[in-house]
Amino acid sequence: MQNALIVIDMQESFRVRPLWTTLHNPALLDNVQRLVDAARRRGDEVVWVLHAEEGSGGEFDPANGHVRLIDGFTPGKDEPIIVKSSHNAFSTTNLQQVLTMRGVGSVTVCGIRTEQCVETTARVASDFGYPVTFVTDATGTFPIPHWDAPADISVGDLLADPRTLAAADVVARTEYALAGRFATVTGTDAYLGG
Repeated sequence: MQNALIVIDMQESFRVRPLWTTLHNPALLDNVQRLVDAARRRGDEVVWVLHAEEGSGGEFDPANGHVRLIDGFTPGKDEPIIVKSSHNAFSTTNLQQVLTMRGVGSVTVCGIRTEQCVETTARVASDFGYPVTFVTDATGTFPIPHWDAPADISVGDLLADPRTLAAADVVARTEYALAGRFATVTGTDAYLGG
């Protein structure tokens, strides 16, 4: 069965945000690259996904130049780049068609944000019948403000607010929600067999 590594939202849009300094996983970039390298060696498909919000004027507006892979990541010649506008990589794209045409029967997901686009893609892939592997230490996320915190809260205020959900708690919740229901949850070393 052909596997596809789906690399989600590893894009400069996140690195230009002040929140990037709070990224919980300093090994994220290296772990994603290790997965990409291994997928290529195995002959697995690699599919790159970017998030765009056209006309928003923000970091995810393609007009501002940040909707591109993080510097250092380079897709291979036959590796598609799919641009989505929803949280999951399926609803607003032709991802399922790409996977079907390439004979993919299982998927491995990684990228940014653990609990948002990566988790949502894992859930939808599972609903579509794909066995899903969620490589948790090849995902990245940030602290989440309390639901009634101001939309423009500063990083300092976010970190000082006792109601803020710590990134480690976000990751743990995601692992608990996915494991045994929607995905096999694993780490990069275990996934790569070393």
